[in-house]
Parts: sequence; C-alpha cells; structure tokens
Amino acid sequence: MTNEKAVAEKLLQINAIKLSPQAPFTWASGWKSPIYCDNRKVLSFPYVRDFIKSEMCSVIFENFAEATVLAGVATAGIAWGAMAADQLKLPYIYVRPKPKEHGLGNQIEGALEKGQKVLVIEDLISTGKSSLQVCEVLKAAGAEVIGMVSIFTYGFDIASDSFAKAGIPFQSLTNYQSLIDLALEKKIISDAEQNTLLNWRANPSDWTGI
Repeated sequence: MTNEKAVAEKLLQINAIKLSPQAPFTWASGWKSPIYCDNRKVLSFPYVRDFIKSEMCSVIFENFAEATVLAGVATAGIAWGAMAADQLKLPYIYVRPKPKEHGLGNQIEGALEKGQKVLVIEDLISTGKSSLQVCEVLKAAGAEVIGMVSIFTYGFDIASDSFAKAGIPFQSLTNYQSLIDLALEKKIISDAEQNTLLNWRANPSDWTGI
C-alpha cells in the first residue's frame, strides 16, 4: 500500500473523511459535495495522530529540508504545525485569517525574522485561496515561503493552477484520487458511486448531486 493510501485508510477508519454520494453535504461555500473531510478529528486518536505526524515530518524532511520555520494556518493547521515543529526541532509560528482586533493586533503569532525560509502547514487544501492568502501575509512580513504541506487535498485544478501561479510548491500526505481508489478496493463505494465522486471533482461548483 502506498503512503497516500495508508494515510487515507487511517482517515477513513476514524471517520475523519466521510463519503456520501447519495446524500451530499453542503459546504460553507454553498457547494454540494459527496465528501466531507474533518482532519481535526484525528487529534482525538493518539495512534492515528502519531502516524499522521510522522508522515508529515517525513514529507517535510524529504521535500523541504531547507525550512527554518514552520507556520501553521489557523485554526486547523495550528496543531499539526506545532507537532511537526516539535518533532523536527524547528521554530514555529501560526497565522490568523485576519489581524486580532485587540492587544497588539497581530496576524502572525510567534517570532519571525525577515528572510527566514518558511514552510506552511495546512490540514487540507480545497481551492487553495485561503492557504495562499496566508502565504501572502508571510511574504509581506519578509518571509521566504518555500512551500506548503497539508494532510489532504481534493486535487482541484483551480488549486493546482493557483499554487503554480504563485510559485509555491505543495505536497499532501494523501489526496482525493488515492482515497477514491482505496474506497473502491475496500468496496466502501460502488463503480457507479466512483463515477459520481470523480464527476464532482471535475466540476464541484456546478455539481448538484446524483
């Protein structure tokens, strides 16, 4: 089993990822979706949490060894960034969606120096919009953003195009295709449901269900 499928299997085991092509979920964006991913659930399962943390650290070490700071994306990426930074013994910061409205008004929490090579940690990547906004905040503060690592990505073309345009490489521990392949192998979904799930991924904004 590939690393991507092993991670997907763990997420399915604890119901962090739910597949429901017959009864779609509704995202905050208003999109109808046959899948719901809540990686925060992993935090409640110590052995799965440790496995995901180890996989994340391996990906960081193998692909972004030059990173001098890890930056978690608030809120879901904060815990994963902190765990990875602790394991790798790297400085850690996190970035809010917007500056605080009280105190010092910080958007970046922690110590960041200009020119530091920052790797951003996310829990999942959908369109990539909010993730890339964090990268822009870090760049504006003088950081060199060298990439992003997430637990899961849907593999939308819009995300790949946006990251390529921004010149920011990204790696995910697992992805939508690996998840669908695994679900089919384990007979969690049928061939017909696989087609539905792939059709959604091709055009999620206009998909209305089966």
